[in-house]
Amino acid sequence: PMPRSPEFPPPGQRHPVILPDGRAHADTVFLSAVLEHPNIAVGGYSYFTDFDHVSDFAARLAPYLYPGAPERLVIGRFCAIAHGVRFITASSMHPMGGISTYPFRIFTRADISSYREECGARGDTVVGDDVWLGFEARVMPGVRIGSGAIVGACSVVTRDVPPYAVVAGNPARVVRMRFDAATVARLLDLAWWDWPIARILQALPAIEAADVAALERLAPVSHAADANGT
Repeated sequence: PMPRSPEFPPPGQRHPVILPDGRAHADTVFLSAVLEHPNIAVGGYSYFTDFDHVSDFAARLAPYLYPGAPERLVIGRFCAIAHGVRFITASSMHPMGGISTYPFRIFTRADISSYREECGARGDTVVGDDVWLGFEARVMPGVRIGSGAIVGACSVVTRDVPPYAVVAGNPARVVRMRFDAATVARLLDLAWWDWPIARILQALPAIEAADVAALERLAPVSHAADANGT
């Protein structure tokens, strides 16, 4: 494998943005360096910026997700998560199968297994790779956001988002697709976010120019073979 570039911060670095005066930007963090929660999995290089000087990043991002909850939050690699984004996971939900939605059992220390089963049925919240979640976006329980998607500021995502879609609004709807279906398929096959960081930086001009053919030529051998069906 190609060596890690010394010019790009490793995913375990807490504060990856260094300001012109040499200070670290204290409100921007690589999530893999700061999250320690058994129900949250996050890929390398995904970052979160919050201007309220957060101390507990798990509680900030997913305030209802408690250790041992029946659902998980899974975030891919190279995601950009803006200030105010919240994941409203399944454990936020009240019982909806009966006449009342009031959670009586949590106040009486009664058996809440039925609540857990109902929450768990909504499934995990999953964010793919290279997803941009804009300012104060809300992601609702059990939603899956495809790789390469963009979620507009203040959007409320209530349903799954296709890869490389741009969604906005409340409820969030697809505004447009970033690429045609054939190009999306090629990009998903390439999965550049899984390449070694040195190779990604080498391919940066192709990524920035949306030159898929050039990106394919730069793919590591294993990815190129997979893309060709071998």
